Amino acid sequence: MLKVVIAGVNGRMGKALLEAVGLASDCMLHGALVRQGSPWEGQMVVPGVLASSDMAATLAGADVLIDFTRPEATLEHLAVCERLGVNLVIGTTGFDDAQKQRIARAGGAIGVVWAPNMSVGVNLVYRLLNVAATVLNEGYDIEIIEAHHRHKVDAPSGTALRMGEVLAAALGRDLQDCAVYGREGVTGERDPTTIGFATVRGGDVVGDHTVLFAGIGERIEITHKASSRLTFAQGAVRAARFLQQAGAGFYDMQDVLGLSD
Repeated sequence: MLKVVIAGVNGRMGKALLEAVGLASDCMLHGALVRQGSPWEGQMVVPGVLASSDMAATLAGADVLIDFTRPEATLEHLAVCERLGVNLVIGTTGFDDAQKQRIARAGGAIGVVWAPNMSVGVNLVYRLLNVAATVLNEGYDIEIIEAHHRHKVDAPSGTALRMGEVLAAALGRDLQDCAVYGREGVTGERDPTTIGFATVRGGDVVGDHTVLFAGIGERIEITHKASSRLTFAQGAVRAARFLQQAGAGFYDMQDVLGLSD
């Protein structure tokens, strides 16, 4: 039985993860982390498991922590996981480059899966985008449009940025050099080497992503729409199972799904 701890169990993704672990016959909830001072602290999450802000005590004896929180909290959890030998599945977004490097280094001691989107469908889309960009490498302008709920704090989404990275790599470009984040005023004619991003925030949109390849006389669109956070949670549980077999290392969902080259 895989002993799972969920970070931020009181949040939107935390509740979806709680449901996903409950549905998995090979998993059990070992612990539940909340921030210090949370009204959830000390509350019973499931019979025998109380929400706690004590990271070391909660993670002791666990197999894996699943974390969809904030960068600063995730990095604190990471340090404790390294010390205790607990694997870590990270769905948190908004990391800077130095933080990403810190996460990658942890793979030398424990198993870490980090992906901006744990959905099986989205990770298949990454592969489709690689193929599409390779074929449509001339004469097509590329735009990425993403929409999320009003509470999301980072933009563009981690998924949209990952899509941009996949596209740029397939085209032999560096996303840092070719990305355009929004347009306003007299922008001039579009540079054909750029990859554009457009962000929508509103309502309760779980997550919509479309990559538009706009050519002369035709448009190709590759779209993924998530209607429930459970799809991300079930992907994270799948990643947790993968780490139980894979051991120490730094992985992403392409590795989990066997899509890596």
